[in-house]
Amino acid sequence: MRLLHDRGERTETLATRVTVAESTLAQARGLMFRRSIPDDYALVFPFGGEGFRSLHMVCVPFPIDAVWLREEEVTKVKRLRAWIGLGWGRADCVIELPAGAADDVRVGDRLRLVEE
Repeated sequence: MRLLHDRGERTETLATRVTVAESTLAQARGLMFRRSIPDDYALVFPFGGEGFRSLHMVCVPFPIDAVWLREEEVTKVKRLRAWIGLGWGRADCVIELPAGAADDVRVGDRLRLVEE
């Protein structure tokens, strides 16, 4: 599975190693207790519908980029600091990426998962 970034006429691959956190336990754990993540990694949190979604960085010792989506459209992008970062927004999906991976992602762009 790959995570693609559609921006106008251009499409780029943001991640080639994608994990989908489908269970409540996987979503609650997120990236906690990991020492690092690979540069080409994405953790995807799909939700059954749109709602208020928050992220925290408790027990996450490295910064990340977080992207909130509604129907694959980016509504918010935020860099979250290690250990103390917080972020929230309305979304039906949230994606966590290594810090810097979402530097070119803007509100209104589209992110989508594709099976390989």
